Amino acid sequence: MFKILVIDDDISIQIFLKRLLEKQGYLVVTANDGNEGIAQVMSYNPALIICDWIMPGLNGLEVCNYIKTDPNLSTIFFILLTSLDSVADRVKGLDAGADDFISKPIEQNELKARVRAGLRLHQLSRDLQTQKLLLETELAEAAEYVRSLLPLPATEPFSINSRFIPSRQLGGDCFDYYWLDSEYLAVYLLDTAGHGLKATLPSISVLNLLRSRALKDLDYYQPSDVLRALNETFQMNYQNDKYFTIWYGVYNRVKRQLIYASAGHPPAILISGKSPKNTKVQLLRTPGMPVGMFTEAKYVDAYCQVEKFSNLYIFSDGAYELTKSDGTLWSLDAFIQILVSLQHTVDCQLDQVLNYLIALNSKEAFEDDLSILQIKFD
Repeated sequence: MFKILVIDDDISIQIFLKRLLEKQGYLVVTANDGNEGIAQVMSYNPALIICDWIMPGLNGLEVCNYIKTDPNLSTIFFILLTSLDSVADRVKGLDAGADDFISKPIEQNELKARVRAGLRLHQLSRDLQTQKLLLETELAEAAEYVRSLLPLPATEPFSINSRFIPSRQLGGDCFDYYWLDSEYLAVYLLDTAGHGLKATLPSISVLNLLRSRALKDLDYYQPSDVLRALNETFQMNYQNDKYFTIWYGVYNRVKRQLIYASAGHPPAILISGKSPKNTKVQLLRTPGMPVGMFTEAKYVDAYCQVEKFSNLYIFSDGAYELTKSDGTLWSLDAFIQILVSLQHTVDCQLDQVLNYLIALNSKEAFEDDLSILQIKFD
């Protein structure tokens, strides 16, 4: 049985509406003013409210605004009862969040029809809210599953740490690192276009494929060959419009040499130097289209020597494509400056970077997945 709240300082209208609506099978509660009405809302959680516009104390617009700005009450269908009939007045009511209007004097059949329509919309809103909560729960579970697949931190022979913060919609970030043999470490980070499970599933497929080395006759020590094989395996088509960017590197810990290739991905950042005066910053990126876009895409390798006391950062674009509180976008250069500023601190931890990004972001949650890997070589 639907609950309806009638808020009106006119007792005769209260009685009239209560009798009329109870005959239709509804449970009706009444209130004499806006403050009492809000108290009744908290106690009875009605599906629909009929509220007089002009009342002493809180008027109908103020009650409506209070109800509609509370996420837990916003699905209540709100009808303003008024003798005001100008367009300007109705605009004020709609701006306050009113869902419908009933003009005085009240016409019974019109009232019954508007109440029935309002209750249908209320039920639809509740159903949509329930489905939204279920979807958010499923996405949270999917994010936990992705997190469970990601590698654990490493301390020997050097430190490897990572952070993964999924967006509210869950995106397509994924990363991994593992030893090809006792001397060579493979490390990569990829980002599938789009959001939701449709973006997450290809990322997990790539992770499982590379981790199990299921691509036969492939030289996993040669990054460009790995990207070429992935591009052949994950081509876009009319059923699957997903492509992904990736940075893939192989590090030889004996020669201290890093070979890498990228496919449309942000550059990895290698920061070296014992003091702020001799800090060296290298942007490690090679030309190459995102994986899956073109069958004929070419990928090339690049090399660099890793000096002592170096940190390598590999990340997704969610780490720097942030909207600040003033509405402007942050930049990759600004993000790199943050990494450089932490290079010579006593304990350069990823949590310091993340705390800065969280404070900088103007939204409650990140709009895109945020993934970052840090390798401290010494």
